[in-house]
Amino acid sequence: MTQTRSSEVVSGDGRYSDHRHSRPLTRRKAASGRRLAGTVLPVVGTLVVFLGIWLAVSYLVLSPERREILVPPPQQVLTESILRWSHLRPMLRALLLDVQVSMIGLVIACVLGVLAAVVMSQSSWLERSLYPFAILLQVVPILAIVPLIGLWFNYGINGRVVVCVIIAIFPMIANTLFGIHSVDRGAHDLFTLNRATRWQRLIKLQLPGALPSMFAGLRISSGLSVIGALVGDFFFVQGQPGLGTLLSTYIARVQSADLFAAILLSSLYGVVVFALFTALSSLAVGSWYTAARGTRPGG
Repeated sequence: MTQTRSSEVVSGDGRYSDHRHSRPLTRRKAASGRRLAGTVLPVVGTLVVFLGIWLAVSYLVLSPERREILVPPPQQVLTESILRWSHLRPMLRALLLDVQVSMIGLVIACVLGVLAAVVMSQSSWLERSLYPFAILLQVVPILAIVPLIGLWFNYGINGRVVVCVIIAIFPMIANTLFGIHSVDRGAHDLFTLNRATRWQRLIKLQLPGALPSMFAGLRISSGLSVIGALVGDFFFVQGQPGLGTLLSTYIARVQSADLFAAILLSSLYGVVVFALFTALSSLAVGSWYTAARGTRPGG
């Protein structure tokens, strides 16, 4: 007489299988489904609430005459602007220009920001001397210096890129410098015992340790670069128009449906850029950084 363990079951063809191996897989699938639902459902819920508020304001708060000018309902924006190629095409062309401007500005801001932070981290007097100028870039009213930027760098794509750099560079400087200064003191002592040079300490210890902070700054700067591209469009109207130029045109012509469509398109681009760099940050430093934090006392 053949006996089977309680964990084994007989399949339809008479073979035995161990259902203990299927339990972890089932639990992983269930956990994955819960994570997906926890990510998607809040976004869908927020979108539904947003559309509900939009419809309520359009139909319950505003009269029909004011509705056409101030807050056209979402279905009107969809049919009159987004689904009409003659209206959507200039928006997409403007969006493509803003993508180029914002990405070029972001790359320049990242490179200059990291270099400035590295320079300031090497000496306390350099940090005290240069950091106030970095703060000045953050607090200066960008609208006040836009005319100067136009005079110095022309009113085309160069001026718009400079605006993006000015707006986006400070988070890269501040976060990189914070990350470099936050490296564990014990690791510094270990490098000192091994008589590491300043260059070896920077390349093998400080910059790798500052990666999480650098990517946090990159996420912030990516969103600010989109804002910089739109701000530059508002004032630098020469050459191909960007979304900011179209927004000012739609406001002047009282094209409310097109105005809302352009706002939604620029907002969607900003969300996509932020999500892209958030995913890049998770891929680059997420797993080992989370593991490292989990091994600390109290982590």
